[in-house]
Amino acid sequence: MCHFTQRSSALSFPKICNVFWRFHHTSTSHLCSCSKTVSDEKYQDPFQLGRKDLKNLYEDIKKELLVSAAELKEMCDYYFDGKGKAFRPMIVVLMARACNIHHNNSKEVQASQRSVAIIAEMIHTASLVHDDVIDDANSRRGKRTLNQIWGERKAVLAGDFILSAASVALARIGNTTIVSVLTQVIEDLVRGEFLQLGSKENENERFAHYLEKTFKKTASLIANSCKAVSILGCPDPKVHEIAYQYGKNVGIAFQLIDDVLDFTSCADRLGKPTAADLKLGLATGPVLFACRQFPEMNAMIMRRFSRPGDVERAWKYVLQSDGVQQTTYLAQRYCHAATREIRKLRPSPEREALVHLTEMVLMRDK
Repeated sequence: MCHFTQRSSALSFPKICNVFWRFHHTSTSHLCSCSKTVSDEKYQDPFQLGRKDLKNLYEDIKKELLVSAAELKEMCDYYFDGKGKAFRPMIVVLMARACNIHHNNSKEVQASQRSVAIIAEMIHTASLVHDDVIDDANSRRGKRTLNQIWGERKAVLAGDFILSAASVALARIGNTTIVSVLTQVIEDLVRGEFLQLGSKENENERFAHYLEKTFKKTASLIANSCKAVSILGCPDPKVHEIAYQYGKNVGIAFQLIDDVLDFTSCADRLGKPTAADLKLGLATGPVLFACRQFPEMNAMIMRRFSRPGDVERAWKYVLQSDGVQQTTYLAQRYCHAATREIRKLRPSPEREALVHLTEMVLMRDK
């Protein structure tokens, strides 16, 4: 499962459904043993462990965004108010510590590794600003979007400025390998957005298309940021691959659960409207799985739910199907793959926190 984004076309959609059916009905003991392994060891709260390294994170980001124009400064600071989850920087600093300990038992995060965490959050936020413009979104993190307050043109420029500041911070690290790894993220974000604008008629190609888009738009940032800090902390290419695979699998699982929450969570908890993807014409995991039980959804998917009543009918079909459950099982598989990868590192509190983080991804409700 952890290689879907690279070889997803080799596994047909009907086979995918069969795999997850067998997984759910015959691998319950494996699910339980994974949870038991975590609970039997000393519990490690990822947010508590990462707090020290993330102290003053948003203040440091604002220092990277120093600008004389008052309006641009206000726009750039808008999402860096300290109220975000800082999910990506937290994974990055935990991975940095885990790799450092694995290599030479160093328990400190290097300044360059912390810079990667800052850069990751800046790239992520810039992508949100641009996404909101493309989607004409009116709420994000429980408040109005930049494009709703300042308009689309200024919002695009603000996103560009945050991205340029992140690029300057990246260059300052002074490592061409790290520059290459993290600029791949920016390329993937653009390619992922183009993938989202398109669709496939063939069901099997459609699911592969969806997983590739999910990797490029969400998981690439986490995977490559984890890889970057592993390169800075350890010379072993095997460790770099472990870090990358962990980040990739957690990132895909995170987005799969996000797609589930679009159908199961209320707007107040999400901080954005529910059924947002359907309204944008997007067929996510729950819809693609539901389509197996309700083939009439194929026509709606191809016309991007553009006819009156399409969104409501698709919503009903998804909730009547096992689409939500199947997408959740798929996220579980990716989380188990992430756990298998990170357990290859030497035991440490940070490694166990990264294991526990996979459970948090599956359990989150916003």
